[in-house]
Amino acid sequence: METVQTALWVVMLLVALAILFDFMNGFHDAANSIATVVSTGVLKPTQAVLFAAFFNVIAIFIFHLSVAATIGKGIVQPGVVDTHVIFGALVGAITWNVITWYYGIPSSSSHALIGGIVGAVIAKAGAGALISAGILKTVAFIFVSPLLGFLLGSLMMVAVAWIFRRARPNKVDKWFRRLQLLSAGAYSLGHGGNDAQKTIGIIWLLLIATGRASASDASPPTWTIVSCYLAIGLGTMFGGWRIVKTMGQRITKLKPVGGFCAETGGAMTLFVATALGIPVSTTHTITGAIVGVGSTQRASAVRWGVAGNIVWAWILTIPASAFVAAIAYWVSLQLY
Repeated sequence: METVQTALWVVMLLVALAILFDFMNGFHDAANSIATVVSTGVLKPTQAVLFAAFFNVIAIFIFHLSVAATIGKGIVQPGVVDTHVIFGALVGAITWNVITWYYGIPSSSSHALIGGIVGAVIAKAGAGALISAGILKTVAFIFVSPLLGFLLGSLMMVAVAWIFRRARPNKVDKWFRRLQLLSAGAYSLGHGGNDAQKTIGIIWLLLIATGRASASDASPPTWTIVSCYLAIGLGTMFGGWRIVKTMGQRITKLKPVGGFCAETGGAMTLFVATALGIPVSTTHTITGAIVGVGSTQRASAVRWGVAGNIVWAWILTIPASAFVAAIAYWVSLQLY
């Protein structure tokens, strides 16, 4: 009886840790959703976080749980995951998130979680326990999502510049201050739809591993879906102000028209990835779109040194979080 009770407490603590990660995900990535709309002056920071949080949460009604299914069933071979693996994965992801948040580096919470899962699983059963197809498509989109964001953001900027080439600049600015509310809402919707599902997936993985859900279930329990969407919305409300400055001003200076193009390009990328069930980084996506918008003006408009530091953080995210997760997995074996 005591063993059963202990196991239940472990599961409850891990669910709480996963929801904390989801909250931190919203807190960390809030900057990605609101940086452009704040830096262009369309919304004040307080207005922007409430605006973004609302769209994060209503994404629950828009997207299918394709990304959650990838995390829950498409990364690791059945039967390998246990509570120690989940503990290691979450500690690895949370640790990397805290480090990058502290230094104001817009890294990927999504890939920190993937890295955490990979590191903990390898520590337990070796690389053969991973599902290569799920890992490869996730890793591929580390490069595809910013490139697609760059392409769509730059194309949007070129198209808008051509369409409004005869309009007065102050009139264009006025129009796009309103239109940017639409693009910011769409991007926040995509952020909530893709990112909340990653935590839903890790909780689903935990419930399957402990026999509290079946691998044949079409979706996880409703409480996991609702709690994860609410957690990411609350995280966004508290915001990640250290990263707003980097995303909104240090890469390139944005006007409302540029913010609209970057957010629209980023939102389109997130919608496609979420429909395909691919857990992508909102950080990678919006950074690529912002760089794309800036590069259409002139190459010197982009601070390539800042962008380069961000890329290094992307490259290090999976191995760094995997390393911490492997250590955390070993520590958990000593704890319970």
